[in-house]
Amino acid sequence: MDFDQPPVVRVEVGVSEDVLPGEWPMTIPAVGQLERDGLDLPKGVTFLVGENGSGKSTLVEAVAIAFGLSPEGGSTHSDHATRGTESGLSSALRLQRGIGASRWGFFLRAETMHGWYTYMDSHSGPRDPEYHAMSHGESFLAVLEAKFDGPAFYCLDEPEAALSFSSTLALLGRLHDLAREGAQVLCATHSPVLASLPGATILEVGEWGYRRTTWAELELVQHWRAYLDEPGRYLRHVLED
Repeated sequence: MDFDQPPVVRVEVGVSEDVLPGEWPMTIPAVGQLERDGLDLPKGVTFLVGENGSGKSTLVEAVAIAFGLSPEGGSTHSDHATRGTESGLSSALRLQRGIGASRWGFFLRAETMHGWYTYMDSHSGPRDPEYHAMSHGESFLAVLEAKFDGPAFYCLDEPEAALSFSSTLALLGRLHDLAREGAQVLCATHSPVLASLPGATILEVGEWGYRRTTWAELELVQHWRAYLDEPGRYLRHVLED
């Protein structure tokens, strides 16, 4: 029996009254593929990369909630909530847990971190700074320092939204360290910088569902390369004379 398993070995879709066939989010191609095929999650870092509306954040959010994390971000001990906007997909997910793996985790969700900071005003630990006193990017990096520690399960939804180029590199370095420490990370991102992490698993999400690919083959990377090489090829389609 393999005791060296990550916190989440596999994700499958079961039956739930909160999700109905033919209705959102089951109509998202990536969710449909998850229902048909399931998804094996490897050790280390897995990136979901795709356009807005492709379903990558829906998948990360649902897995995080099914694992026991707060839908608006935080650890397995957080219970804050402001306005529920998450889908009911998490109630249908069935997670195969790793034997002997950590049950602790953290969900860093860019769009709701302000509310989590407020929650932490009265629930802070000894390693927590005053998050609201920092800039948006500084507070994100402070969360990484205080909460991303050890071989647990970490979900991130577009964490690059608050980060500069150098700060994104710092996040990439932290994810690399976590993978070496035995952690498992599931991250939805638009960042070609984050997706370049050596050794990471990359799933490109789109109208086809999700497919494993390489950094160089990502449409995201190809578009950024083409844009930086000659911005005019793109700008002429969006700017009026």
